Amino acid sequence: MPALIEGIDVGADSPFQQAQRLAAEAWGARRSWFLVNGASQGNHAACLVLAHLASAAAETTGPNVVVQRNVHTSTIDGLVLTGLRPSFIAPELDPELGVAHCITPEALAAALDAAPRAVAAYVVSPTYFGAAADIARLVEVAHEHGVPLIADEAWGGHMRFSPLLPDDAIGAGADLVVSSTHKMVGSLTQSAILHLGGGELLDEMIVDRCVTAIETTSPSALLGGSLDAARRLAATRGEELLAETIAALAGARERLRSIEGLDVLDERLVGRPGVHAWDPLRLSIDVRGSGTTGYRLARMVREHDDIYFELASENVLVAAFSIGAPAEPLLTRLLAALGPALDRLEPSDREEAGHFAPPPPWGPLQKTPREAFFGPQEAVPLDDSAGRIAAESLAAYPPGVPNVLPGELITEPTIAYIHETLDHGGSLRGASDRSLKTVRVVAER
Repeated sequence: MPALIEGIDVGADSPFQQAQRLAAEAWGARRSWFLVNGASQGNHAACLVLAHLASAAAETTGPNVVVQRNVHTSTIDGLVLTGLRPSFIAPELDPELGVAHCITPEALAAALDAAPRAVAAYVVSPTYFGAAADIARLVEVAHEHGVPLIADEAWGGHMRFSPLLPDDAIGAGADLVVSSTHKMVGSLTQSAILHLGGGELLDEMIVDRCVTAIETTSPSALLGGSLDAARRLAATRGEELLAETIAALAGARERLRSIEGLDVLDERLVGRPGVHAWDPLRLSIDVRGSGTTGYRLARMVREHDDIYFELASENVLVAAFSIGAPAEPLLTRLLAALGPALDRLEPSDREEAGHFAPPPPWGPLQKTPREAFFGPQEAVPLDDSAGRIAAESLAAYPPGVPNVLPGELITEPTIAYIHETLDHGGSLRGASDRSLKTVRVVAER
């Protein structure tokens, strides 16, 4: 069977193109593209667009894109693919919870002032845990500096469809927005959408060419159809269904607070640095009073009750819900599991609890991510890697902010922090050696 079919996939007014136009209308975008390799494909395409801007501006020296440090790993891969030189902005780290929030407009303004050759700013909102940035002000800051704002809104595809939710990025004026539709809007896993905003800082045809360059010529009709169906549900019933889920989660938060040792993250965090608003569709559970870690509690609930959390960190567990999800039965199961799980804690379980220091500053960028990734490499023991230039990423969870990226110098404090995270039950992402005994670095000549 042919991959592309006349009258279905092929043509300027094919059903496929009609579905994408309806998606643009639903999300308020100038144009939208269906993606079949997740939001990762959207981040890769966005980086290609920015590389085109940098090339057109002849900006080949100095930082040419300002990037929020806790971007998704696919954005870092996009930097590798394109050769862009990043200047990173640290997200706000919550000193009590040990998790990363968003960046502030003031931090973005300072970063753009310090990188006058930058052609764009790349931010993340909302976070895994539920914090939403002051996206409208971030857009203003970027535009005041004459650059587009790219928003990784992977966890916020639903926010367009309810006044009870934080502002969505397209509605706030962002220029290009990556939406992982399968996470919160209900399309099939691996499907996503890239939205172009209404401004004039990005060329629609350039975006289209960049998406085309990295998409398959045999797109899945199942994934495309699921995006269209999810769009229809969100556009016609999103406000109603979201109100039901938000109400169910509000009740669950009240019940969670009654379980000794547990609390929740909610709108009470609004006003902390990096928290302009809160997404109530994320059920984030504060376990600091339980005497154990989120890692251990998640493992116990998984083993005894077959319940899987979206994310576990030292202090916080995250359960995610979406448009139309049957929230009440899921919440009933979860609440029934947490109390008994805490009762089953042994002294050894409680000994895992404890607070550790925030991550140290990352090392200086010695090479672009592309130069480090494609250059000669070698594997060295992690404990012997201080002073070497990383050829791969290392991100300790929590809080998930990358500690080392390709091209950066590895430091002794970073190695110590990684060991401490692992000792507390955390994990490390990015290393080729899954045993974490070695790390890949740029070969010395």
